[in-house]
Amino acid sequence: MPLMGSFYVGVSGLQTSQNSLNTTAHNISNTGTTGYVRQQILTGTASYNTIRTDYKAVSNQQVGLGVVYSKTRQVRDVFLDSTYRMESGRLGFYQVSTDALEEIENLLDEMNGESFEEAIDELWDSVQELAKEPNSAVTQGLFIERCSEFLARSKSVYDGLCDYQISMNESIIADVDRINDIAQQIKDLNDQIRNIECGGFEEANDLRDTRNALLDELAGLAKISYSEDIDNTIWVQLEGEDLVRGEVAYKILAYEDPKTGFYTPFWEKNAKFTYDENGKKIYSKEEVEKAKVFDLTRQISSDLNTDIGGLKSRLLARGDHKADYTDLLPGRYVNEVSQSVCMNVMAEFDQLTHNIATTINKVLYDAAIAAKELNPTSTYLLDDDGNPIQVFQKIASDGYGNAPYMDTLGKYNVDYNTEDPDVNESLYTTTNMQINVKLLRQPTLLGFVLADNSVDYTTMEKLKDAFEKEDTTLNPNVKKKSSFIDYYGDLVSQVANSGYVYKSIVDSQEKTVNSTDSAREQIIGVSDDEELTFMIKFQNAYNASSRYINVVDEMLEHIINTLGH
Repeated sequence: MPLMGSFYVGVSGLQTSQNSLNTTAHNISNTGTTGYVRQQILTGTASYNTIRTDYKAVSNQQVGLGVVYSKTRQVRDVFLDSTYRMESGRLGFYQVSTDALEEIENLLDEMNGESFEEAIDELWDSVQELAKEPNSAVTQGLFIERCSEFLARSKSVYDGLCDYQISMNESIIADVDRINDIAQQIKDLNDQIRNIECGGFEEANDLRDTRNALLDELAGLAKISYSEDIDNTIWVQLEGEDLVRGEVAYKILAYEDPKTGFYTPFWEKNAKFTYDENGKKIYSKEEVEKAKVFDLTRQISSDLNTDIGGLKSRLLARGDHKADYTDLLPGRYVNEVSQSVCMNVMAEFDQLTHNIATTINKVLYDAAIAAKELNPTSTYLLDDDGNPIQVFQKIASDGYGNAPYMDTLGKYNVDYNTEDPDVNESLYTTTNMQINVKLLRQPTLLGFVLADNSVDYTTMEKLKDAFEKEDTTLNPNVKKKSSFIDYYGDLVSQVANSGYVYKSIVDSQEKTVNSTDSAREQIIGVSDDEELTFMIKFQNAYNASSRYINVVDEMLEHIINTLGH
């Protein structure tokens, strides 16, 4: 080998060792950087210099020109990446439900420092006292006061549930915006990585780290799948639809329901639109339904992988409207309410308020009608207009609707509760009730003294029995029946038990995610001790190449000086 050619071997060693030292230093400096993946130098042999070709020989006479830098690669495990992202998405799904149940449990247990259950207990105590002395102005006043407090606290709790539902709705639009932002960033990173790596001489590893960190975050928000094409571009699918495809990032829009104000995420690319007079795109509700991102009607199951993504869980937990007791009707409950944490509790809570209010009204109504049937001139428990007195009145409509008090056969109509589940104004809901203003001013209008001047203990006993009777279930899926006294405790227990179940799932899922992340970190993580070992090795290789060049230099100097003399 010519002496001058020997310099190639030494120089290639210096260059490769320097690149290796730079990579090692880069690894060490990013030890604590989130999302950073350690890098490795791959080396190979440089092209050989052929001196002589001999077809009879086993091989040609060649001289090597040293080592060459091939590439700097990331150390990743595709399987662990895929597992981590799926399990973190599942963790995000159940974490949202757990947080929702914890918040709802706090709303139910405390309200301005006082437990709502106290309002029920105090109302029950006032009923018992009223049963002892129905004709007492004191017990009548206490009863109306407790009814008023009960309704006020009911409204406060229900409003708190509605506010939390609105808060979740705002989080949904924030999640949609973040998904769009991530999609655009991945698309931009695809362009940058493709431009850098298209020549095949350089790896955009730091940009790849950023892109992979975005995929990790996106996996927590929704169910994703992805693949890398020959141009080093990542294609991402979200819920089975393309989110990033080649050089295009598709956008998710949020349709705001004009009635409820709730947002529904839908694919812009799949929905037809029209323009208003200002040139703004208008999407109809029908088109949004066709282009929805999430199918919330599918059964939630780990086997089907339908329990992945925090955004989907938030949509399920929020529901699609503010629920009331009519949502516990079997057909409605199964289809709309059963999977929504907020709607389920709102409907069950409203059912308690509705049942207590309508039961008290009905007991008084029945007493007034019974007295009227015995004596057509009776005014017992009737107001100035001759209508049966109501403690709880509807705000938006008359409590008794348009039903006549006496039908064509001369019998009184006892179907006082003329409610239409599809007309909110006709319902005795928490938000559509108020205490009879006349009774608030003058509770003694109740009287409870019959025409013969006897005290009406019978009606009070019926009211007590109604409070103690166990004939109400929390929802159609629950078999246990509760009384008004026990109902709220059963509701809180149900929320607590559900929260415990979800918390157990979250704890288990966190262990799965952490163990997967630990296994992944063992591969992609930077070990200071290992990198320092590499640094010593590459430093020694650098020194060896340097000494090799020095030796060649000394040999050339000796030859030149010798020949010169």
